[in-house]
Amino acid sequence: QVQLVESGGGWVQAGGSLRLSCAASGLVFGIKDMAWYRQAPGKQRALVATISSGGETNYADSVKGRFTIFRDNAKNAVYLQMNGLKPEDTAVYYCAAEVRSTGFKWNNYWGQGTQVTVSD
Repeated sequence: QVQLVESGGGWVQAGGSLRLSCAASGLVFGIKDMAWYRQAPGKQRALVATISSGGETNYADSVKGRFTIFRDNAKNAVYLQMNGLKPEDTAVYYCAAEVRSTGFKWNNYWGQGTQVTVSD
């Protein structure tokens, strides 16, 4: 079984920074793409950023230039450095990863979510 465990959410004033972390544990034999999503109250879950196993990144337009996604393959971990936070960044943030586990099958896994609240 594979689990993605997130940490690093919290409350911050506008303009501040937070770093989210997410680590995969369990029977992990490989990880392809990793990503961060977010879901604001009353809205659908939306993609924030992705990173491939080779380090190629993509960002939602709303976070470009402010957020940075990076990963540590040795730790099976992905991070999201968030700078210049705005109230509209307030959401529950979820990490996701495509993981090869038992049976050598690739499956998508999600973290439990971590709340980020940005105040004016």
